[in-house]
Amino acid sequence: MGKRDVQEVNAGSMADIAFLLLIFFLVTTTMDTDTGLARLLPPMQEDQPDDTPPIKERNVFSVLLNSNNQLLVEGKQMRIEELTEATKEFMVNPLDIETLPEKKEVEVEFFGLQMISKGVISLQNDRGTEYQAYLMVQNELQRAVSELREDLAKRKFGKEYDKLETEEQKAIRTIYPQKISEAEPKNIGGKK
Repeated sequence: MGKRDVQEVNAGSMADIAFLLLIFFLVTTTMDTDTGLARLLPPMQEDQPDDTPPIKERNVFSVLLNSNNQLLVEGKQMRIEELTEATKEFMVNPLDIETLPEKKEVEVEFFGLQMISKGVISLQNDRGTEYQAYLMVQNELQRAVSELREDLAKRKFGKEYDKLETEEQKAIRTIYPQKISEAEPKNIGGKK
């Protein structure tokens, strides 16, 4: 008996199979992406005149966050958990208190004539503020607007805000606009 020759394996198609597997995994794999705050910025306007009238002090809801992550709202120290209710009170001004924002009469589709707040929320933080604290304040301000919109949607239309038609949502946004002005961070300071 003689020696047998070992059969060779044709490896030419192995490279093709490996390449196809690589393509398959690249196409079907999902990558985690970081998401930021969902904000729609106004379009940039060139040659914007600087003759805009100043906003009255009573129409500005001042929110400051210092480098020690302490919250100062309208000149008073406040816990972050209290910010949502304070913001809602400012935006609604149900008793027309003179220290809270003025209102203007506006014709709103589905609602008729409505008294709309002229209030603006001014958020400013220190350069040393922790990002987590900043996000918590942002979330509370956003929550205040969302809760007001949700409550109005349920009272007027009997549905959640997200389930309303586009025009109905637009009407509610007219009544409760999200006017948050963010100033450039600066050194506000804090207790050392």
